[in-house]
Amino acid sequence: MGLISLIWGIVAMVWMVLALIPLISLTNWLLIPFAAVGAIIAAVGILFTRSGKRGRAKAGLVLNGIVILVAIARIGLTGTGGLI
Repeated sequence: MGLISLIWGIVAMVWMVLALIPLISLTNWLLIPFAAVGAIIAAVGILFTRSGKRGRAKAGLVLNGIVILVAIARIGLTGTGGLI
């Protein structure tokens, strides 16, 4: 679970960088649920993994959390997440 959430977070982070381009930023509306699923996978990974092996799941949770916050801020700044 930890590796999946980490890869999911990396993909979400790349998508977030691409969504900073003005015409592509409409995808922020899709990015938030995508990163939320990654955060849920990371949380499940943290719950069901031994304490010494939780590093990847924690990193995935942090990456997905950052992506969610940036996407929400981007939508909040532009109103619709659109052309700015």
